[in-house]
Amino acid sequence: MVAGAASLPKGAVRVPAREGRAVRVGAGGLLRVIDLEGGQVVDLFAFNADDLTEHASAEHTRVALLRLFPRVGESFVSNRRRALLTLVEDRSPGRHDMLCAACDPERYATLGVEGWHASCRENLIQAMGGLGLTGFAVPQPINLFMNVEVRPDGGLEYRTSVSEPGDFVTLRAELDLVVIASSCPQDVVQISRNGPTDVALQILR
Repeated sequence: MVAGAASLPKGAVRVPAREGRAVRVGAGGLLRVIDLEGGQVVDLFAFNADDLTEHASAEHTRVALLRLFPRVGESFVSNRRRALLTLVEDRSPGRHDMLCAACDPERYATLGVEGWHASCRENLIQAMGGLGLTGFAVPQPINLFMNVEVRPDGGLEYRTSVSEPGDFVTLRAELDLVVIASSCPQDVVQISRNGPTDVALQILR
């Protein structure tokens, strides 16, 4: 644990470094995603609990809002163009991403990794499986605390996360949801400042 790391709030679910966890959030419930140690990217996925073929969609959200990422008060919409999650609070520097796919075994192979490496895609599948859930797609995630710079020429630059210990975002579920957070295992490209570290999920109501 890094110096100055935030403590785990009472009742919160710890998401260990390189792993994923799933929680159910009822409609109207508030979910807080907390970067406990700072500088950690979180891949967040959300599915309609009653129909797993409907999920939070980065591409549909960009079209709905004409922005690369929602502002506070705006919603992430689904692949059916319905609001699933609303960003109600952002206590971080506000650097997030909705351009990059979840890391997967193929990504690590292209980066020269030999053998198995934890990935956000596998974390999603395992977390959903832990709830006995199958039959879902692996959508593009909401990459909280991920610092991707879009250059004037259209190029992308991966920068290190600038979130600090205890930084968080709070989201309101607009439907009954299953939400999965993966503490991104990416350690070949330095998107997380201290290497993969723990994060937390806290249901507020």
